[in-house]
Amino acid sequence: MEKRKLGFAMSMVLAAGTILGACGGGAEEKTSDNKSGGGGKDDKFTVAMVTDVGGVDDKSFNQSAWEGLQAFGKENGLEKGMDGFDYIQSKSDADYKTNLNTAVRNDFDVTFGIGYKLKPAIEEVAKQRKESQFAIVDDVVEGLDNVTSVTFKEHEGSFLVGVVAGLQTKTNKIGFIGGIESDLINKFAGGFEAGVKAVNPDADVAIEFAGAFDKADKGQQMASAMYSSGIDIIYHAAGGTGNGVFAEAKSIKESNPEKEIWVIGVDRDQAEEGKVTVDGKEMNVTLTSMIKRVDLAVQDVATKAKNGEFPGGEVIEYGLESNGVSISPTQDNLTEESIAAVKEWTEKIKNGEVEVPTAPAGK
Repeated sequence: MEKRKLGFAMSMVLAAGTILGACGGGAEEKTSDNKSGGGGKDDKFTVAMVTDVGGVDDKSFNQSAWEGLQAFGKENGLEKGMDGFDYIQSKSDADYKTNLNTAVRNDFDVTFGIGYKLKPAIEEVAKQRKESQFAIVDDVVEGLDNVTSVTFKEHEGSFLVGVVAGLQTKTNKIGFIGGIESDLINKFAGGFEAGVKAVNPDADVAIEFAGAFDKADKGQQMASAMYSSGIDIIYHAAGGTGNGVFAEAKSIKESNPEKEIWVIGVDRDQAEEGKVTVDGKEMNVTLTSMIKRVDLAVQDVATKAKNGEFPGGEVIEYGLESNGVSISPTQDNLTEESIAAVKEWTEKIKNGEVEVPTAPAGK
């Protein structure tokens, strides 16, 4: 399948507002079928997303997608609900197929499956519901003209935050905590490790996986062990599990304000998650974040579908060249050396001088 790279402007304004409460296992179904394919009730275009188990308020991947859907809704004068834009929250893997079918029965024009774990369910439902349109984020569904596959070059963005970690570590011990080990999460780990080694060959990178994306307590336990071993920077690619990494770093900071420990966030700017007040002084344990513009990708695909240009059967890949990945705009804790190095390595990757690996060394 031919890959198509689509650019988009980073200056898009995301919708503001508070994340609304979860819908549970699925949105309430309509009692009547008043929509027809393409036009919809009152000719309104409607779009939904089904989360993975991390939930819409995971402060990471799912939340970024929901922010993109909210931005699309605001841009097009839509309201949250079945006649506009909405989400259906999955509490377990068993919910995916049920929730996708719920979206179809409620006549949403396009339904996004957020996360690679939804791939089997999307393949099954899309084959059964050929008149419905779907998009899978973070994986590729082949051979179905009613499914768009949205992917990212996570390894490129992870390389850049690896450069930051390699330059700013004081102990030369750096950690990575992933959710579930997979080809996708290994892209984060591999790119990060390569970025660290590119600027600091003497640094050690410990790579571990939590086995879940929704276990903050597990993330905190793993972070505690890593920080206790002398690791001073942890990059997480673990969704809600990563919230535990922040919790542990802030706890340590509260106990010992002079101790230099950091978290590198993922998917969205997680500077807010790193804020901690110690003895009346505001501090922040977020060093930087690897931004993966799931929000703009969702908004981009939804806009194309609304305009009658749904890219069914295509793979759309967002990388550095299209501003699909980057480091976060919050750079308060970065040194001038790190900022300059990120710019330098960004250009090297864009120019093809550096090929970033998609898995850790030895895998």
